[in-house]
Amino acid sequence: MAEGDNKSANMLAQETAQLEEQLQGWGEVILAGDRVLRWEKPWFPGALVGVTTMLFCLIYYLDPSVLTGLSCTVMLLCLADYLVPTLAPRVFGSNKWTTEQQQRFHEICGNLVKTQRRIVGWWKRLCALKEEKPKMYFASVISSLLSVAWIGQQVHNLFLTYLIVSFLLLLPGLNQHGIITKYAGMAKREINKLLKQKEKKNE
Repeated sequence: MAEGDNKSANMLAQETAQLEEQLQGWGEVILAGDRVLRWEKPWFPGALVGVTTMLFCLIYYLDPSVLTGLSCTVMLLCLADYLVPTLAPRVFGSNKWTTEQQQRFHEICGNLVKTQRRIVGWWKRLCALKEEKPKMYFASVISSLLSVAWIGQQVHNLFLTYLIVSFLLLLPGLNQHGIITKYAGMAKREINKLLKQKEKKNE
């Protein structure tokens, strides 16, 4: 068991080191984005929502076709991939890279690797469910897709995308400040109260 844990830890460290090397040119930008996403300043969440709202309003106003939107997105990604590693050291100053920043960059890369592993693990579990319990797999997938299709039919797709993107951008800050834990705990307590009341009524 310990040998397996050591092997997994070594693999995680190796994958993290590889990712750090790949993202080294984006280090300053990633750290700046991390500070914004974790709400190091009280006005950061408002700025996130404001920028996201402006971007989606622009998309709504321009109303580009799917092909145009996809082409523009890929073009911006290509430009960022070319320009950011070149301009970031000049903007942020590579000589300001401290041990604390390096440690935080290492933690971010480690979290990204762990997230990737979780996604792969979920996919493998889904594939295992398909092999072991095909009926349950079929019922779960079809019901989930039908629910998503119904939601998509009821809510405008651009507005739904805006809500999802806004939530994902605010999620790290909500988690960092314990807001999710707080309200999840409140919801859990309320559910437990309702269950206890139901049990008393049944008695």
